[in-house]
Amino acid sequence: MVEVLLEPCGQDVAVAENGCNLTENSTECSPRDDQCDSTMEDANLTAIQSFYKGQSIFVTGGTGFMGKLLVEKLLRDCPGISFIYLLVRPKKGKDVHQRIEELFDDPIFSKLKEVKPKFRHQIVAIAGDCSLPGLGISPSDRAMMIQDVSIVFHVAATVRFDEKLKLAVPINVRSPKVVTDLCKEMPRLKSFVHVSTAYANCPLDVIEERVYDPPMDADKLITLTECLDEKLIEEITPRLLGRWPNTYTFTKAVAESIVKKEAGNMPVGIFRPAIVISTYREPLRGWIDNMYGPTGVAAGAGTGILRSIHCDGSIPANVVPGDLTVNALIACAWDVANRRRATTDEKNNDVPVYNYVCKDNPITYDQLKVKSEKHGLEFPTGKAIWYYSFRNNKHKLVHLFYVYILHLLPALLIDSVTICLGKEPRMLNIYKKIHKFMNVLNYFTTRQWKFTNENFKQVLAKMSPDDSHNFNCDITEVDWDLYFRSYIRGIRVYLIKDPIESLEQARVRWQRLYWIHQACKLILAYLVFRICWLSVFYLYRVYISPAA
Repeated sequence: MVEVLLEPCGQDVAVAENGCNLTENSTECSPRDDQCDSTMEDANLTAIQSFYKGQSIFVTGGTGFMGKLLVEKLLRDCPGISFIYLLVRPKKGKDVHQRIEELFDDPIFSKLKEVKPKFRHQIVAIAGDCSLPGLGISPSDRAMMIQDVSIVFHVAATVRFDEKLKLAVPINVRSPKVVTDLCKEMPRLKSFVHVSTAYANCPLDVIEERVYDPPMDADKLITLTECLDEKLIEEITPRLLGRWPNTYTFTKAVAESIVKKEAGNMPVGIFRPAIVISTYREPLRGWIDNMYGPTGVAAGAGTGILRSIHCDGSIPANVVPGDLTVNALIACAWDVANRRRATTDEKNNDVPVYNYVCKDNPITYDQLKVKSEKHGLEFPTGKAIWYYSFRNNKHKLVHLFYVYILHLLPALLIDSVTICLGKEPRMLNIYKKIHKFMNVLNYFTTRQWKFTNENFKQVLAKMSPDDSHNFNCDITEVDWDLYFRSYIRGIRVYLIKDPIESLEQARVRWQRLYWIHQACKLILAYLVFRICWLSVFYLYRVYISPAA
């Protein structure tokens, strides 16, 4: 219904039900009515953007790799978000506000600063720590979030595979329980997504999109780690882990069960990403800020430090780009809310699980190695200590041979020279850390899993073309060769801190290292030949010549 009013100036003006002023012979809104702009903006929003408009969001782990990507994407492509509450712990003498300022100095926020320079007023820093009871949140902050927050992302976790249970349990098990309890008190809650990992149930060969029975009751595990001293917990850890290879996957499996147990009738979902590595396209190509998993291997190989890894190159490397993973997470939170609204039978209101894996666009470890080598030679780093010489070794004995010959022996020689020069030896200690890191990865680089991902495929099918464009998370659209070009470049720029402007100097150094590498191979081949020749000659002199 439209009511026609006569303005004092005599101009006919149509006043729509939404409050917009339309002049005669005009389809545009009068600039004096702000509601009109808002209505037109709402009309242009996609389904996912409309879901997030006007909502306040609570994010744990917002200072981590995935957390930063999540916050950046929400602020940049979800207009109208009220506030994002970030759980931040004071660290190294810096309060939460200082840490927030440092957070937004990261290059990942450069594009956001260009398109939305005033975004910081949407960020509310909440002082807390996932390792503390109640997340260490003050009563006033807790009350504020309970009244305001409607969407929750629990991203925080300690991702160190060999973390001690005394620390891993409070962060990875107790904090999900605390966040779930917090969500129960939120009257406006629309969606709560707990971020797990595709490998939470790694003792199984087939991993479906459902919550499995945990390796241990969550409450008992929490009580155990709170009551026993650290030394005793370390002694019993191997027995507690059972079939689980490390504390990370073990605690993540337990956490899933506690989320399901405490979920009740809340709109709750569990998101399981595979191995998350650098961004593909947005907001920066190849951005990465950690050395976990394949990234550490690629960086070690590219600097000439790492020469071998125990790995079956024929099995899929279950890697997913960081930006696509965060887009998938945002879409899954939207789907959780839609599922909850569509569910009328409370008995069948199971917690949906989303496996975000690369099974529909697989890449093997050998292919990963070839592409990393190809683009590593295109973007060499000037900080390399040796030429690229890396291989996947399926058989452990072969891998150990390379470790002793190409890792430990050169390290011993370098440290010996260093000691003679009166300096502190470092190479053996470096390789000690590298080998510890590789031993943790061995479990995942020598086994293969079959994942189902029907729930996530349904999310893709529900997304409109505009949402599929704005929140691209279809792994089948990834061109792995293009991706690894930006990935290796990103490792050089963002991790090794070697600016791209120094590329020409690095290539000159790389060429020099190449010829040194070839010369060393010739010398080594000559020494092996001489040793074999002398051995044969000695055997001939001792055993054959006297008999003749």
